Amino acid sequence: MTRTGGRAGSAPRSVDVARLAGVSQKTVSRVLNGERYVSEDVRRRVLAAAGELGYRLNSAARALASGRTRSIGVVTLGTALYGPASLLIGVERAARDAGYALRVVNTLEGDPEGVAGAVESLLEQGVDGIVVSEPIDEGPVSLSVDVPVLVLGAPAAFGGARTIAAGVGAELLARAATGHLLDLGHATVHHLAGPQRWFAARDRLAGWRGALAARGIEEPAVLQGDWSAASGYAVGRELAARGDCTAVFAANDDMAIGVIRALTEAGVRVPDDVSVVGFDDIPVAAYVTPPLTTVRQPFDAVAREGLRLLVQAIEKPETDQPPAADPPVDLIVRASTAPPRRAVN
Repeated sequence: MTRTGGRAGSAPRSVDVARLAGVSQKTVSRVLNGERYVSEDVRRRVLAAAGELGYRLNSAARALASGRTRSIGVVTLGTALYGPASLLIGVERAARDAGYALRVVNTLEGDPEGVAGAVESLLEQGVDGIVVSEPIDEGPVSLSVDVPVLVLGAPAAFGGARTIAAGVGAELLARAATGHLLDLGHATVHHLAGPQRWFAARDRLAGWRGALAARGIEEPAVLQGDWSAASGYAVGRELAARGDCTAVFAANDDMAIGVIRALTEAGVRVPDDVSVVGFDDIPVAAYVTPPLTTVRQPFDAVAREGLRLLVQAIEKPETDQPPAADPPVDLIVRASTAPPRRAVN
């Protein structure tokens, strides 16, 4: 019959292992944490007792022994949008490769206390570091954190000496998207922006403005969307009715696809009459009609670089932290862009 712990129906404890092996609880802890200066005979007895009882050293005990939980907390918006979801996947992969588990707390849009509450919850769980992947500006976060913090794609808003900022390079990518259209010969580029509470939307707007300003081109009025294909469709119908646009840079691929659908329905040819560039390179972008020119966000590269710096701050706190390297710019040119073929009305 398999033995159980000292209490009926309960999980075995280290005291049960110690009793069965004939050693102290401290010795059990030293054996299960892989510490030196334990005889092979004692080690075998403890491991045999632990195996017989089905005992596993819990994370709290391991944390007490090592001073670390080997876990990283993540604060992120609870959304299925491609960008935040892809960045979270990249963070999880990078953390796993570094030997850390993730503890994720989701926030809700419109909750100004959400980030602070999420960070407090993670600190109470004893995480070794925190990743803040919060894409929306909910106002200033007044919070002092005593573990290293990696902030992805947003301004660093935490007190403490060990805050690391790593961006996805959205402004550089937006400049590249706008520059591509200008290089094709378009006199100007209209911008379909995302909601301005989102840091990513602000960065893409800034990149578009910077690309136009660098060539002395006056900005057209900013068009406003909400990240959805439906909002892109509504703007596309407006542009088709106006007839004064030859190039559009949309702040994400979904809105770009909506624009193309509306233009096509109105008899405006893409790219013959209007060129369209998106942002993200979502999986479907290569398969719409026409295939969408876009810029690919380097989620995995950003996550790996950010996690590398965070783990270094956790494991070598005395080492100075260099700034995160700039992510690559990856412009994917497909069939939705071409030189202008008619004059602007």
